[in-house]
Order: sequence, then C-alpha cells, then structure tokens
Amino acid sequence: MGLMIKKSAALALMLTTAACATREAGEPLSSTVFGHSTQNNAAVMSGERDYAIQLAGRFAEEVPTTITFDFDSARLDGDARATLDRQAHWIKQFPEVRFRVYGHTDAVGSTAYNKRLGKRRAQAAVNYLVSKGISRSRLEALVSYGETQPLIVTQQRERRNRRTVTEVSGFLKRHPTVLDGKYAQIVYREYIASAVPATTLTAEQSLQSSLD
Repeated sequence: MGLMIKKSAALALMLTTAACATREAGEPLSSTVFGHSTQNNAAVMSGERDYAIQLAGRFAEEVPTTITFDFDSARLDGDARATLDRQAHWIKQFPEVRFRVYGHTDAVGSTAYNKRLGKRRAQAAVNYLVSKGISRSRLEALVSYGETQPLIVTQQRERRNRRTVTEVSGFLKRHPTVLDGKYAQIVYREYIASAVPATTLTAEQSLQSSLD
C-alpha cells in the first residue's frame, strides 16, 4: 500500500513538473500544446526580447509617453494632443514596431466604472494616433485601474493618476526587417528629433514675429 502511494505521489510530481515546463511562471495555461514558454524562449534566444526592451527604453527617453485627463473625462486636451503628435512622429519612423496604450483612472468611482473609463481613455489615444497615420493593427488599447497602479496613492481626485501610457510591446512578425532578424538595425535607427512638429508659439513669440 505504501509503495502504491509513493508511486502515485511520484507520478503527480512528474505531471506537475511537465505542466510547469510548458508555461512561464504566472502565465495561465495555454490551449496550445507548448504554451507561451516556447514563444518566449524563442524570443530570448533570437535576441528579440532584449531588443524590444532596448527599444522600449529608447522610446521612453525620447518621447513623452504619458498624457493626462480631466476628471471623469476621456477628452484629449491641447497638451494631450501635442504629446500624441510627438508619439505619432516617433512611431512612424519605426514601422516594424507594435505599441500598447494603457488607460488609467484615479481611485474615485467604482471598479467597474473605472474599467470602462480607462478603456475609453486608451481608445481615445489610439484613435488619435490612427488619425495621424498610424496603422490600427500596430496599436492596442488596454486598461488598468487607478486603484491598482496609481502614480500618487490617494483616494481623492488626482490628475496624475488619470492618464494613458504608451509603450513598445514588440515587433510585427511579418515585417521584412523582422523576418530577417535585423532587430539591431531597428533599435539603433536614427530618430530625427528635428522633424518633430513645431510647438505652438506663445503669444509673446507671435507678437514679436509680427513686429519683425
């Protein structure tokens, strides 16, 4: 009897180990035979994952990634549109790259309402980027809750928590450069900062220009 119990325990351990080997820690079980770990391992071995991380860091350094919103609103104000203009310009120069836009709220309101509001904010940012010539297939609107990822921990209204954040999410699998594995060329491609659309002149600058 004891031997049978030991054999059963050993078999259970083997099955558990096999199941864990087919997925990343924390990832749900996939409907595929090999799960997500095979795809992840391939990305690591090819250098794709590392290059995506490098490019994400570069995007965050060269372009403002965050816009904010008025309370209970998904409307893009002038500052938000100006930031998204800069994002769109950067994104256009890296056509092999995909992006995600995360929507956030502050802690005011129910979880269900904030989920919908965060989604509306992310979608508003994506729609604006699409209007600037970015393919919708390269953009994904996601949502997070202000309660779970606030910049400022408070239960009160806080504009800095009412935001969207744009991030690099990976590479387009069918793009010729990606198919050739030329990730380094993508990451180190020159970004023409001087080509960023000029910001609106201040009233003082406009007045001085008219006097010249």
